[in-house]
Amino acid sequence: MAAAAVALAAGAARAEVVNGVQLPDGATKVGENRYRVREDFEGLLKYYRVAYPTSAYPRRQIVNQPGVKAIHISNPTGKSFEGLNIYLSNDEVRIYVILRADAPKPGKKRGDGTKKKESR
Repeated sequence: MAAAAVALAAGAARAEVVNGVQLPDGATKVGENRYRVREDFEGLLKYYRVAYPTSAYPRRQIVNQPGVKAIHISNPTGKSFEGLNIYLSNDEVRIYVILRADAPKPGKKRGDGTKKKESR
């Protein structure tokens, strides 16, 4: 058991961080803030127990139906992201990163909401 925890911790150290969320090695982007992972659902939950301990990052089950499972992990600090959803559907395990509501949108450059005037 201790060897498994060390292996998970070592894997966590090499993992990629996107929008403040640590993603496991091999996670591939499949959409905006959505990632597919190679791990099975339970394996990914174990990974996130090390990366985001349950004592500091509360969890709640959001779906549990035949063929579909989903867990929400809250980020109580609210820095960078509000939380993430880990879900299993159609035999795929995915992660959805929930950004803060006031987080800047990709591609927006101006903070005042106005468009830059075109010069002619």
